[in-house]
Amino acid sequence: MTEAADLILTNAEVHPLTDAETGEPSAEAVAVRDGEVVRVDSAYEVEFLDGVETEVVDLDGRTLLPGFIDAHTHLAMVGRYQRDADLSGVDSPGTCLDLLRERRDETAEGWILGFGYDESNWGGEYLARDQLDSVSTDRPVVAYREDMHLASVNSVVLERYGDEMPTEDVRAADGEPTGVLVEDALDVLWDETRPGPEGMREYLLAAQEHAHSLGITAVHDMVRNSPAPRVYRELDSEGELSLRVRINYWRDHLDAVLETGLRTNHGSPRVRTGAIKTFTDGSIGGRTARLSEPYADAHDERGDWVVSPDDYADLAGRVDAAGLQMTTHAIGDEAIGTVLDAYEGTDGERHRIEHAEVLTDDLIERLAAADVVVSVQPNFLKWAREDDLYADRLGDERRRDSNRFGALLEAGATLAFGSDCMPLDPLFGIGQAVDAPTPQQELPVTEALRAYTLGAAFAGLDEDRMGTIEVGKCADFAVLAQSPWETDDVAGIDVEMTVVDGEVVYDGRRE
Repeated sequence: MTEAADLILTNAEVHPLTDAETGEPSAEAVAVRDGEVVRVDSAYEVEFLDGVETEVVDLDGRTLLPGFIDAHTHLAMVGRYQRDADLSGVDSPGTCLDLLRERRDETAEGWILGFGYDESNWGGEYLARDQLDSVSTDRPVVAYREDMHLASVNSVVLERYGDEMPTEDVRAADGEPTGVLVEDALDVLWDETRPGPEGMREYLLAAQEHAHSLGITAVHDMVRNSPAPRVYRELDSEGELSLRVRINYWRDHLDAVLETGLRTNHGSPRVRTGAIKTFTDGSIGGRTARLSEPYADAHDERGDWVVSPDDYADLAGRVDAAGLQMTTHAIGDEAIGTVLDAYEGTDGERHRIEHAEVLTDDLIERLAAADVVVSVQPNFLKWAREDDLYADRLGDERRRDSNRFGALLEAGATLAFGSDCMPLDPLFGIGQAVDAPTPQQELPVTEALRAYTLGAAFAGLDEDRMGTIEVGKCADFAVLAQSPWETDDVAGIDVEMTVVDGEVVYDGRRE
C-alpha cells in the first residue's frame, strides 16, 4: 500500500519549470512526504495519497511554482531595512531626512542609520553633510545608498572617523568633505555599527519573515566580518531557520575557511558553505565601477579597482587551488574582462561572476564560452531605462548594452538571478526582465522564472535538490495569485503562500 502524504496542495495550476515547461500548467496537484515531492499529477491521482493525517490545501486555481532562490543577497541588510530607517523608494531628500529624524526620535542614543536611498528617484544629487546635520549635530548619522558602495554622513561622523578613511574615498568640494563616502571609506562605518549575535539574530529573523512573504525559500548570502554564520547555525539547530541559506564568505575569511576545513556545499539541509566572495570594482551609481572608457557625466573618471587586477588574480588562483568555488563582483567592462582572464587560468567548475552589467559583444561571447555562472540582478534594469541613471552615467549606447540577459542566454551563458536587496522582491526583478528596455535585455517569462529558480540552484551546486517541482526534490514552493504568463504586470502579482520542506512558512491568504 502506498504511504500517505504529509501535505497535498491541490486545485492548483502547477508549473514545475523543468525543460518541458510551456507556460501552460502541467499538473493540478503536488504531494509531499518527509519534506520531499512524491507526486506531481492530476488532482484525482494525487488524492490517492490523502491519509488520515494528511494536510490538504485547496489552492483554488492559484499558480504553484518552485520557491524562488535569491542567488545574491545580504540578508542582514534586509533586516536592517525592517528595523532602521528604510529609505528605499523615497522620492525626495526631504522625505529621507524626515525618516531619519523619525529614527532619531525612536532611539535615545547612538547611531542613526538609514538604508536604500537612490538619488535618481529625485533626479538630483547624493545626500550631503549639511542635510544630515539637520538630523543631528551630536549623534552620527549615516544614509546608505541602495548599492551599498556609497554613503552620506553628517559632520559628527567625519569629525570622529575621518582620519581613519582613505582620503581618495572621501568626496570633497573646494577642499572640504561633502559628506559623501565611497568604497573603503565605508569600512569604519560597518565596523562601528556591526551588530553582535543578538542584534544579528533580530535582523535575520526579520529578514527571513520578509523573504518568505515574497516567495523566497533559499538565499545565497554574501557575508563579511559578521556573526551571521554563527547565528544561522544556531537558528538551524534551534529549529527556527526556515530559509535555506548558502553562505558565501568574503575573501577576508579565506584563511579561516581553510583552517576550519569548510568545503563548498558542505553543511546541513538548511545552512551550507558556498563560495569565496570578492570585489574587483564598485558601482555605476557611485561612479566606481571600472570602465574601459570614461563615464558620460564625468569625463575624467573610469571608476576604481577595489581589488587590483594582480591581487585579484592571486586570490582567484589560491581559491581555485583549494578546491573552493569563487564568486566575484564585477560591474564595469574592464572589471569583467579581468575576472574572465583569471578564471580562464583556473581548473575549478562553476566559479561565478556577480552583476556583469556593462557588457560588450566580446564579453558576452567569453561569458558564454567560459565555465562560469553569470549571477545577475534583473532589478537593476530599473536604472537602464531611457533618461534614467545609466543614461546619465554611461550614455545611451552603453545603457542599452548593459544587463543584456537575452543576449547572454542566446549565446549560451548560464544565468542565475538574485536581487542584491534592490529590492529583495523576485517578482519585481522578473517583471523588469520580461519588460526590459531593449530586446537584448529582455527574457521570456519562462526563462526569467528559471533564472530565479533552477538557475540560482545551479549557481549553488544544488540543482539536484531544488529549483524545479519534481519527485525527489525538496518541497519548496511559491504560490502566486496569478499566472506570470497571463499578465502584463508580473511585479504586481501577490505571493499568497510559501512552503519550505513541506511546511507552510507564509500564508498571505489569511491576511
